[in-house]
Amino acid sequence: MVVDVARRTAALPHPPRRLPLIGDVVGAHASTPVQDSIALAGQLGPIFERVVFGRQYVLVSGADLVGELCDEDRFVKHVSPAIEGLRSIGGDGLFTAHSYEPNWQKAHDLLRPAFAQSAMRSYHSIMLDVACDLMTHWRSHDVVDVSPDMTKLTLDTIGRTGFSYSFDSFTRERPHPFVDAMVGVLSHNQRREIVAVPWLADIVFKRADRRNAENQRYLAEVLDDIVRTRRDSGTSGSGDLLDIMLDAARDSQNPNALSEVNIRQQILTFLIAGHETTSGALSFALYYLSRNPEVLAAARAEVDEVWGSAQPEFEQVPKLRYVRRVLDETLRLWPTAPAFAREAREDTSIGGLHEMKKGDWAFVLIPGLHRDPVWGDDPDAFDPDRFLSANVRARPGHVYKPWGTGERACIGRQFAIHEAVLVLGKILQQFDFQVDPAYRLKIEERLTLMPKDFRLSLSVRK
Repeated sequence: MVVDVARRTAALPHPPRRLPLIGDVVGAHASTPVQDSIALAGQLGPIFERVVFGRQYVLVSGADLVGELCDEDRFVKHVSPAIEGLRSIGGDGLFTAHSYEPNWQKAHDLLRPAFAQSAMRSYHSIMLDVACDLMTHWRSHDVVDVSPDMTKLTLDTIGRTGFSYSFDSFTRERPHPFVDAMVGVLSHNQRREIVAVPWLADIVFKRADRRNAENQRYLAEVLDDIVRTRRDSGTSGSGDLLDIMLDAARDSQNPNALSEVNIRQQILTFLIAGHETTSGALSFALYYLSRNPEVLAAARAEVDEVWGSAQPEFEQVPKLRYVRRVLDETLRLWPTAPAFAREAREDTSIGGLHEMKKGDWAFVLIPGLHRDPVWGDDPDAFDPDRFLSANVRARPGHVYKPWGTGERACIGRQFAIHEAVLVLGKILQQFDFQVDPAYRLKIEERLTLMPKDFRLSLSVRK
């Protein structure tokens, strides 16, 4: 939340070493704002503030307070400053649009059928093909760097399913340049947001801004190539996301038709959101499996029982219920999209602790929410049984929010779940793996979260 500090009606907890003019910058690191905020939530409680150069940022992690912020009648999605910075490339795409802009609703209504179960069935074979590309790649290695390989997999999956466009990730010696450009743009916007004063940020990031502009130009070239490739081929993508958008654009009677500029913005939205978060979820899941032998054994036993050694059919993926619980618990501990912002529709207050004027906003710190006492005495422990049906029913729905909330929640949730469970199942079916006992989880923050320097030793299962 960003307001004039002088207008606050009640003091909120804040870091102890607040400096004149500058504010709460002690202990703030440009590369680890989420992890810093999780630590502060543990010290300061379910709601606290950070003030930087006169701007107030309110962070909320308490379950009851988040429950209020998730009330769609009182609050709506807010495009936070870091996400605002992505509008230069994402425009009013699904992720970066303000709720008052019409294109997000048009795109949502237009593309929602592409994520129905019937459409998911058509994506399954492509997802399986890309997963098999990963299996082939891993069979030629004894040790793999997990996060980059998961990024290759998820980028090719969304490229091929959504736009019939291959990034050829597993035939390249280095990652596709799209990945470097995307990571650069995401990291740049996160770090620029730490310097809350625009004129100061312009000075501090003068050189980095030039690199960011170059990255943005390259991403635009990729988008142009995707659309050009489709048009030059003279063929359709068999009803993929790009087909749906281009067909609607040609139909003057379609109320959800999008402009060509916005189609490109939606493509970029899906390329980034459709692979960056899923690759992180897969990487974290493999980390927790490698650290929990009993969980690993139970997950592998389920795959052997349900799939055996055969290639899984579409209907067999949801039958991996334990593997799904592993994924759910992974996203509880490290939701790869770690925060969302909520804006007050009218003057209100939350929890009797904090008054908000119309337009004021606050961050929901999802990793903090997922460590609320409602999760038990040891919320940092990895326990997939938290997601047994009886345990899920016993908790309020608003305490688990890895996909966001309300009408602006992730449209591709079922796509991501099917892909992640399928890939985890294939890895468990094909490989034994171990992590170096000396490795300690390091997390890279670039608006999304990803394990860093996480490697697995592999052997093919007999």
